Amino acid sequence: MKSLIYAAIAATILAAPSLSFAQQSNAPVTRAEVRAELAALEKAGYNPNDWMHYPENLQAAQQRVDAERFAQAHSPAVTQSASSQSSVAGS
Repeated sequence: MKSLIYAAIAATILAAPSLSFAQQSNAPVTRAEVRAELAALEKAGYNPNDWMHYPENLQAAQQRVDAERFAQAHSPAVTQSASSQSSVAGS
């Protein structure tokens, strides 16, 4: 019975690292994706020519971009207003 428990624990320990890497993508980043990311960062206030404030400037812009993407991903879907739905139903 003990050997069965040890085997189950060993299998769990060996499977855990493979599950943690299952969500990562190994695909290379395309040039278009890099340009889109840089454009989003510049829109959020990042200035690549401001080397005096390089790490802080980039990190602040990245936080703004991440917050905007999070808000867009978790915003409720836009629905039709009640008046337009009632006019469609009454037709």
